[in-house]
This record gives sequence, C-alpha cells and structure tokens, in this order.
Amino acid sequence: MGGTSRARRDARRLRSLWRRCSLLMFSFLSLIYLSFFGVGFPLFGSHYFLVNQGTSTIEIVKNSWNHAHDNLASNIYNLDELGDSVNVVEKEGFQNSPALPTMGLHSDNERNISHRTEGDTPSTINVRSNILEVESPKHPKPKFRNRHGPCEIGFKESVDDLLEPELNMNFTHFSLEYIVKEERPSGTVAFAPQFGGHQSLEERENSFYARNQKIHCGFVKEPEGYPSTGFDLSKRDKEFMSTCRVVVSSCIFGSSDFLRRPTSKLISTYSKNSVCFVMFLDEPTLTKVSSEGHVPDDNGNIGLWRVVVVKNLPYTDMRRTGKVPKFLSHRLFPSAWYSIWIDSKMRLQADPMLILEYFLWRKRSEYAISNHYDRHCVWEEVLQNKRLNKYNHSAIDEQFQFYQSDGLIKFNESDKKAPLPSYVPEGSFIVRAHTPMSNLFSCLWFNEVNRFTSRDQLSFAYTFLKLRRMNPGKPFFLNMFKDCERRAVGKLFRHRVEDLHPPVRE
Repeated sequence: MGGTSRARRDARRLRSLWRRCSLLMFSFLSLIYLSFFGVGFPLFGSHYFLVNQGTSTIEIVKNSWNHAHDNLASNIYNLDELGDSVNVVEKEGFQNSPALPTMGLHSDNERNISHRTEGDTPSTINVRSNILEVESPKHPKPKFRNRHGPCEIGFKESVDDLLEPELNMNFTHFSLEYIVKEERPSGTVAFAPQFGGHQSLEERENSFYARNQKIHCGFVKEPEGYPSTGFDLSKRDKEFMSTCRVVVSSCIFGSSDFLRRPTSKLISTYSKNSVCFVMFLDEPTLTKVSSEGHVPDDNGNIGLWRVVVVKNLPYTDMRRTGKVPKFLSHRLFPSAWYSIWIDSKMRLQADPMLILEYFLWRKRSEYAISNHYDRHCVWEEVLQNKRLNKYNHSAIDEQFQFYQSDGLIKFNESDKKAPLPSYVPEGSFIVRAHTPMSNLFSCLWFNEVNRFTSRDQLSFAYTFLKLRRMNPGKPFFLNMFKDCERRAVGKLFRHRVEDLHPPVRE
C-alpha cells in the first residue's frame, strides 16, 4: 500500500515537472520566435525588449503579443514601404537584414530607458543583464536623382470662354520674303545644292535685322538639272496644309520613336474640328508604326493625327531633319496664324486653344518656350553635350568659340535685368504666333542649326540675344515659362532610339 502511494506521488511530480518543463520550453521557444522574426514582421519593431525580474516569461510573451496586435492595424502601411527589400535572415543573425521601420511597440519601462535613433537599422543582438538589445548600424542614405514633375496651370475651363486678342497687338511689323532657289555660281565646277542654301557670313549677319528683306529659311530649291534638296511632300498634303489656321505638329524620322496620339478626351470638339494635327513621318517610320497597329485610314489619319509622309530627307542626321517641322512651321503652313510644336517623346494632354490662350494671349507674347529643367547657362550645356557624347566635340567647340567671339556671355542668375530667366531652353514644346518677329527668329535659329551642330539648345540664347541686340526699339515678346508647365501639357516618355554615335558635320 505504501509503495503504491509513493508511486502515485512520484507520478504526479513527474507530470507536474513535465507540464512546467513544457510550459517553460514553449515560453522560451515563443520568445526566440518573436525576437527572431520580429525584425521581418510588424510585431517587435522596437530595439529593446525589457525583461522584468518580477515578471514571468509567459506574461512577457503574452503582453508583447497583445501590444503588437493593438498596433498592427495602424502600422500595416509600413509593409508596403518594405516591398521586395525584405530578405531571408541568415543564421548568423541580422547582419544582412534590410532597414526596417520602428513600429512604436515600446513598453512603458522601455521608453524610460532608451530611444531609437532615426536612420538606425537592426543588426546584432546583445544580452545585457535584463535587456535584450538589438544594435543598429548606420547605413548611408540612398541617393535620389532630381525629380521634376508637372505643376498646376490655370487654363480656362472651356474654349467657349476664349476671346482671341488682335493678332497684331503691339508686335513689330515688317515684311519677310524667303530665298526659294539658288543658281549655280558662274565658273563653279563643284556645286551641291542644299536644303538650307549657301548663306554667306555677310548674308547671315544682315539677316538678323528686323526689316523688310529676303533671307534664307530652308526649302531652297535646286537649279535645273540637279536633284531635289529634300523634304518633298505630295500635292495632296500641301493643299491640306495650306488650309490650316491653327496647327499642332510633330515628327518621327528614322523610326526613332513610338507614335503617341493626343489624349482625345482632353481636347474639345471645337479644337478637333478647327485645329490641324499633323504628324510628319518618313516612309520607313510609317512602315514601322503601321506594323505596330497604327495604320492610317482612307483620309490619312491615325486618330487625331493627319499623317504627312516626307520623302527624300534633306539631312542624314535625323535630329537635324527634325528641325525643319520644328522651326519652320510658318513655311510649311503658310496660312496659319498659330502653331504648337510637340516633340514625339510627348503625348499632348491639353486643348490646343487653351494652350494658345494661356501661353500667348494671356502673356501678350508671340513666342513661348520653357526653360531647361536643370541647366541655365550655355557653358553648362556645352559641357553636358560633350560629356554625353551628343555630337562631334570639334564641331561643338567651333560653334561655341564662334558665339563667344560674337558676344555670347555666361548666364548670371543674380542679374535681375537678364532678358531671359534661362539661356538654355527645353525645346520639346513650343507655342508660336506667326508674326514677323517670331518668323524671323525661327528662321535665324534654323539657320544656326543648319550651319553648325543640330543641338539647338546651344544656339538658342545666342540667336535671341543677337536679334535683340541688333534691333533696339523693336521688341520680340518671348515668354520663357517654367519647365513644370511644359510637363503639365504633355506626358513625357523616353525615345525609342537614342543616338548611338555623335553625328559628324554634314
């Protein structure tokens, strides 16, 4: 009997000991689990876990779980910030763990002991008496590129509210004519007709005067018996273009871009019926965009774009060829009053008539272009073009030295009397009234691109400043607006093809 009673007591002791050991083991494993995986999950975001001597392990685990559960909902957004950066924790500890946000799960006692330093990340675990501490090494802050975005534009709510001002206003008046054909000079054996003509330095200098004159401005025809100088259009397209009064134009040559249609829902019915949307393409590009699903209909339209095919491109440099529709819209659309140029890397997202009202009419301007988003001095633009190998370096140096010898100076941001807020434009979006001064400036700028490099940002400031200097009392009303406004009227994309090699002089 006594033996049986002793056996029962021993069995109860073993069961009690087993329960205690199991409970202790469960608590210990739970504590390890939370301490280990708390780094990857929003349960233990604090760096310190206080183990009070008077509190059992199971109570600590229970309180920690409750505290984490209460804060989980309010801090769950932090998981989105982690994204794919959470990696598997290595066996050695947390040395390769990513930076994680603190979830604010400090106990009252913990808050009195230590505070986390902003920017620290958990790395290793040290046990000091009653504190389980997760140390935090400092990681360098990530470097971000300058980010530029659109800003709000105060467009009119509707085209019905527009009131077009008198086209002439106070603009400078004179008459321009253009050289349309060059004959071979007598006694000259080697003669090659050129789209831009053969402008002498004397003719170039005189062309800057705002007066009645005949100047070079592209589209110079070849003498009898010579091949075409280029940019040949069909009779049908020329007839269509001669009827346009307001034009939105763009171009893609050499399959350098995808065809991007204007956002139709943002363009009024009035503009759809009254504005000419013209996309200039060469034949290989038309074949390419057609293979991608952009096939012209019977009227030659792809969405809002009227496709105009250009044959016999005037330059081998596609960038230089693109300057023809970019700068010479007054030559291509002889009856137009206004034109808007948008680069093929942009998708138009504003009504053309609202654009005219905001950038020209409201500002009482005849030409509008944005400043560059990053650079404002031509010196900086020259270095950037050479650094990125955008063009033959010798050709850039030759152009830049010529401009300096003719009075080009550095842009001074502190000069409040500077004629422009920047000497470097972002030329992917241009708004023009076809006034004499605007047409003259466009011809002069094109002639610089034809004579020197095709990098038009290098010649903009020189052309504007020289035109202004040579015509005192004859103002040219140019509105150089903020780059963020340019980004607001069109969505920007990357070009399909970037220049692989710097072009050489043609």
